Amino acid sequence: MQFGIFSVGDVTKDPTTGRRPSEHERLEAMLSYALKSEEVGLDVFATGEHHNPPFVPSSPTTMLGWIAARTSTLLLSTATTLITTNDPVKIAEDYAMLQHLSDGRVDLIMGRGNTGPVYPWFGKDIRQGINLAVENYHLLRRLWREPVVDWNGQFRTPLHGFTSTPAPLDGVPPFVWHGSIRSTEIAEQAAFYGDGFFHNNIFWDLEHTSQMVRLYRQRFEHYGHGCADQAVVGLGGQAFIAETEAEAKRFFRPYFDNAPVYGHGPSLEDFTRDTPLTVGTVEQVVERTLGFADAVGDYQRQLFLVDHAGLPREVVLEQIEILGKEVVPVLRKEFELRRPAHVPSEPPTHQSLLAQGEQSKHRRVITADVEDAAQRDPAKGTTRRAH
Repeated sequence: MQFGIFSVGDVTKDPTTGRRPSEHERLEAMLSYALKSEEVGLDVFATGEHHNPPFVPSSPTTMLGWIAARTSTLLLSTATTLITTNDPVKIAEDYAMLQHLSDGRVDLIMGRGNTGPVYPWFGKDIRQGINLAVENYHLLRRLWREPVVDWNGQFRTPLHGFTSTPAPLDGVPPFVWHGSIRSTEIAEQAAFYGDGFFHNNIFWDLEHTSQMVRLYRQRFEHYGHGCADQAVVGLGGQAFIAETEAEAKRFFRPYFDNAPVYGHGPSLEDFTRDTPLTVGTVEQVVERTLGFADAVGDYQRQLFLVDHAGLPREVVLEQIEILGKEVVPVLRKEFELRRPAHVPSEPPTHQSLLAQGEQSKHRRVITADVEDAAQRDPAKGTTRRAH
């Protein structure tokens, strides 16, 4: 199973000191968290993509390329790649380039994001969000799988005899997750292609998360990619760890109470009860995280958010150390003890996809009716042709 951290890259004032880091300091801190993640044995570092204050990671491939040059085992990913507002041609080129520079240590979590104004900033209509996600992703798949592409869609100018460069490393497109917290259409899209589904459940209760993952698993099986429990699932989570629960809450409370994403809302106690946020000891984080599998089934990737809300850099580095040295080793062991033999332990990687050979399903273009795929009722299945 893969474990790692993700960052949304918020620039937030430390409520205990009143100091707000500069954008440069925040970016440097994120880079140090990635390096620390590899040092302590974590598998994945993922960065968000945002184009508005108070966030700074507007160019994920630039950041991940820097990290790739300074690491050797860390898998580089995105907490969200905006499939709706980025040009699929640019995504295809940028992430294939990153694939080459990292020797294949890259995958992506595609999503629509949660910042509505980003659509007009990039000339898109938010009312077309789902349709954009469906059409743009289908084009992206073709750009990574066909040497010459002719394309005529609804949302971009046509392509005639276009070749995306560089081609994916070894002819193997990066593995893709589809990230969503509430859109059943995106769970359907992930299942249709046999891709991964990432539910960043940091603001939702496990009942909601379970419903979304269950839908994806059912549709994954419907489309013939394997049994429902073999579907590739990832989850988000949040934790703040100390020697005692009281100490963890004492330290973290002012950051929680003033965080731009949930501050001045539910109490810390209510939020930790109703969402996966765990503020407590190593043992409490382990127990809570193991409980995720009881709700959604055995899954393949767990990412933690640990660097938000203005937490000081040295504190975040310590949290990553605790995760890597004390929490994750126990989780690895316990998750694998409960996992059935036929359920994959890890999501696909470049090496595992390469080993499948040129005829693997991953390398195929799947023909889909874009409008129908966007509007399909998940309760009703349709058959699609693959070639």
